[in-house]
Order: sequence, then structure tokens, then C-alpha cells
Amino acid sequence: MKQLILMRHGKSSWDYEVSDKDRPLQERGIKAAHLVAKSFKEDGPKIDFAFSSPANRALHTSQIFLRDIDFDLENFKVDKHLYDFSGDSVDGFVKRLDNQWDIVAIFGHNYAFTSLANTWGDQYIENVPTAGLVHIQFNADDWSKISTGTTKKTIFPKDLKQ
Repeated sequence: MKQLILMRHGKSSWDYEVSDKDRPLQERGIKAAHLVAKSFKEDGPKIDFAFSSPANRALHTSQIFLRDIDFDLENFKVDKHLYDFSGDSVDGFVKRLDNQWDIVAIFGHNYAFTSLANTWGDQYIENVPTAGLVHIQFNADDWSKISTGTTKKTIFPKDLKQ
């Protein structure tokens, strides 16, 4: 069975005149990434490989989360296909994942992640919030054959005690 962890980047700052890809996280986004990682570490599955969008806010979120869960960063890559807002590029990326990995985490953006969480999961999610995580399990052994799966868990910062 394949499992996918979708995590949207933390709250970003608009205080700087930088390109969209270079926008940093706000302090609130950093704190939320730590909170979600702490919750995930308690009972989340062991991730085989992780990927992030090259956007600063997604990459920073991924590093906070992955370090907090004691993930081996040798099993991490940045991929331009995750800098996607529609979901089409992310969909293709996931369906091309190497089948040696059963549990993969990806860090990226909305609207793509909300759309895909609703396409692939069995729970309607109005909006995956910043630093929100959605864990979906598929009854498939080949990434190219995934379709609707089971939403195993959602972890949203607003639901965690701060």
C-alpha cells in the first residue's frame, strides 16, 4: 500500500519585496510547522522519502518538519514540479514516484494540495490551511495506479494546543 503525506507550507511573509519563490515564513509559520511535526511524530508512519517545492516557504517548512521527526535528510530532494498551484504537475509527479518508496511526504502549495487531498482522499477538506498536513493511504502498490484512497489523518495547526 502506498501512503502520501501532503503538507502545505507554513504562513509566509509579504513584508519583503521578493519574488514569490523567495517569500520567507513568518514566525507563526515556523511555530506551526514545529507543532504539526510534534503531533505527526507521536503516531505518524516512518517516511521513506520526502520532496519539497523549491519555493523558500515550502523548503523551510519541510526542513523544520523533517528535522523535528528525526528524518534522514539523505532521503530528501527538492523538485520543481512541486511548485504548482493547480495540482496537475503534482499529480503527475506523484504518479511517477519510484515504487521502492511506500510512504512519501511532499511539501508544497495550495490550491494544488486542497484539490489533490479532495481528489485522492475520502474526506472533503474545504481548505488545507498553511502548515496543514493530510495523510492519505492508497490500496495500490504502484504510484502510477493510485486513485481514491483513504484519508488517514489530518493535522491542522488550529486544532493543536499551542
